[in-house]
Amino acid sequence: MIAPAQRLEEVKEYYFSAKLREVRQMVADGKKVINMGIGSPDMPPSEAVINAISASLHDAKAHEYQSYQGLPELREAIAAFYSTHFGVSINPANEILPLMGSKEGIMHISMAFLNEGDKVLIPNPGYPTYTSATKLVGAEPIFYNLSADNNWEPDFEALEALDLSSVKIMWVNYPHMPTGAKGSRAMFTKLVAFATKHNILLVNDNPYSFVLNDEQLSVFQTDGAKDVALELNSLSKTFNMAGWRVGMVSGSATLIDAVLKVKSNMDSGMFYGIQKGAIAALQSGPDWFASLNAVYTKRRDLIFKLADLLGCTYDRNTAGLFVWAKLPEGIEDAEKYVDSILYDKHIFLTPGTVFGSAGECYVRFSLCADENIISQAIARFAVSEPETLNFKPEIND
Repeated sequence: MIAPAQRLEEVKEYYFSAKLREVRQMVADGKKVINMGIGSPDMPPSEAVINAISASLHDAKAHEYQSYQGLPELREAIAAFYSTHFGVSINPANEILPLMGSKEGIMHISMAFLNEGDKVLIPNPGYPTYTSATKLVGAEPIFYNLSADNNWEPDFEALEALDLSSVKIMWVNYPHMPTGAKGSRAMFTKLVAFATKHNILLVNDNPYSFVLNDEQLSVFQTDGAKDVALELNSLSKTFNMAGWRVGMVSGSATLIDAVLKVKSNMDSGMFYGIQKGAIAALQSGPDWFASLNAVYTKRRDLIFKLADLLGCTYDRNTAGLFVWAKLPEGIEDAEKYVDSILYDKHIFLTPGTVFGSAGECYVRFSLCADENIISQAIARFAVSEPETLNFKPEIND
C-alpha cells in the first residue's frame, strides 16, 4: 500500500463527517432522525441574491476563469458592508481577499504564516479546524481555556504566564462558537495590545455577527489592529449561503498579500455568478436581518424548552446559530450522553467535547431546524415510539 503523509497521523476525520455517516445509515434503516447538531442554515438566500446569480449566467465573462482577488465590485461591496455595519474603513484594492468560505481562509492563513514548530494559541472550547489546520502545517497548538465564569473571554493573566516565545498566531472567534459569547470592544482592545506586545498575528473569525446579535464587532474597531490582525468573515450564516462557499479575509495589504500567495496556488478564482450573488447579499437592508432573527428567536425559545426538558442550564443572552447548554450534574461523558439521545430518541445533538476538553460537560443545540421539527423533538421525550412521528427528516452537512 501507498502510505499517507505523516501529517495525517496528527489529525482525525472531522467529527461531523464521520458522525453523519452513522446518522444517514439510521435514516436509510428507516429511523426518522432529527438533525439538531449541524449549523447549516435551512432557509434560502433572499430573492435578490438568487436573481443576481440567475441573471449573471448570460454575462459575457460569466464562465471564464476569474481573478484570484475576486471581482473589484465584490471587494467594493465587502468594504461598503464593513463601513456600514462595523464603522470600519478597509481598502478594497488591497486589504480584502474574497475566499471560497472562511474555512478555506483558516488553512490559507496557517500555510502563509506558520513554519514547522511554530506555536498557535487556540481557544478551548473552539472551532476544531483551528487545531487541524495548525497540525497539518506542522505547527503546535497551545490551547487557552475559556470559561463561563469569565464570559468565555480570554484570561489575559493566564495568557501572560505562558511561554509565548514561539507563538506566531492566536485564533479568536467572537461572537464565539460554540458558546455564543458576544465579546466586547474592551476585550478586543486587550487582544490587540497583547498581540502587539508579543508580535503575534491575531486572527478573529467573525461569521456570527448578525445572528441574534444587536452590536456588530470587528477587531478593526480597535486602533492599531491592522498592524497585527486579520479578520475572517462569511456569508454562510448571515445570508443563508453556506453551500455557496463565500467568505473573505481582511487586513493590511502586507498580510493580505501573504495569504494571496497561498490562495493563488490553490484555486483558479470564485465562480462569477456566486460573486454576483454575494454582492447582492452584502447590499441587503435591515429588513433582511430583522426577518432572519425573528425566525431564529422563535426557534431558540423552543430550544430553551428542549434544554429545560433535559435538565440543562444555559445563558439566554448569547448570539449565533446555537444554544450552548451545560448538562445536568452527574453526567460526565457528553459524547456518550448525546449518543444515548440519538439511539433512544433519534435526535442528533453535538457533544461539547467536539470543541475541546472545556466542552466536556456541555451540549450544543443548532437552530437550523424549523419550529415544527423542534416541537417534534420536544414531543419525543413524551412518547415511547419516536417512529410514530410523521415527518421527513433532512440531514445536512
